[in-house]
Parts: sequence; C-alpha cells; structure tokens
Amino acid sequence: MTATPPKSRAATRHFDSLQQEVFLNLWRTYDRLRVIEDELFRERDLSPQQYNALRLLRAVHPQPLPTLAISKRLVSHAPDITRLLDKLEQRGLISRERPPENRRSVLATISRAGLDLLEELDDQVRESHLRQLGHLSEPDLKRLADLLRAARAPHELEGGPWAL
Repeated sequence: MTATPPKSRAATRHFDSLQQEVFLNLWRTYDRLRVIEDELFRERDLSPQQYNALRLLRAVHPQPLPTLAISKRLVSHAPDITRLLDKLEQRGLISRERPPENRRSVLATISRAGLDLLEELDDQVRESHLRQLGHLSEPDLKRLADLLRAARAPHELEGGPWAL
C-alpha cells in the first residue's frame, strides 16, 4: 500500500470565487509590501498618508493647497484629514491658514522643514520601491500597473485625480 503524499498548503486553499482569490492576493501583497515602507517611515515618525500629503504639497510648492484637495488626492483615504495635518503642523512640516475671503477654506503649505524631510527620504523611498518590486521586469510592471488601473476604474470618482 502506497501512502498519498500530503498536499501543500497552497493546494488546500479554497476560494469562493476567482474574484475572491484575486482580492485576497491583492490584500496579502499590499500587506507584505507595506512592511518595507512602514520600516522606513517609522524611523521618521511618519505615516504613509502623512508622507503622501507632504509630497502633494511639495508638488504645488510654493503655492498652498486646500485641505479638501489634499484629501481627494491622497493615494489612501484619510478619514480625518484635519488630524493628519494637525500632526504635520505640530512638527513644523506644514503651515495652514484661512484666507480672509473664505474663512471656511483652509490652505496648507509645506514648510522648509517639510521640504528638507522629503529630500532626505527621496532616495530611501526609491530604494524601498526597488526592494518591493525590483524583482519584476519592466514589461511585467507595466502590465501590472495597467491591470490595477483597470481593476479600480469603476470604483474611482469620475474626474478624480486617480480616474483613468
């Protein structure tokens, strides 16, 4: 009598649908890749969303950006943009002001300290991206980027900064 070899863990996984398998693979991939980024930002007491907000402000510097525009442009939704910006302002990385002509609007501007921090991080962030995805070929990266855009396209706000 011959024994049946044990099945690998991967062979015993069950998904309710192909969509579920893809979604859970996306989630797991995000979790594994995020660890690399979290290590980098933790050293600077910065969240990925705070880093993203600083980059958005640097892109329009020296002009200010309304806080609602920052919120809409973030890669990952921030439920409390005010608190996110409060923390950056407390550290001297941004400044905020209410224009006299519209006191309901709040404009944020990156500070010299914020620009300096991003400059310090630029090479390290590029290196973390290489650690995350450098093992993939350029054609594979382009195909993956296209597939990810197509997957989220029906879920993006029409005319938003991430819409196709």
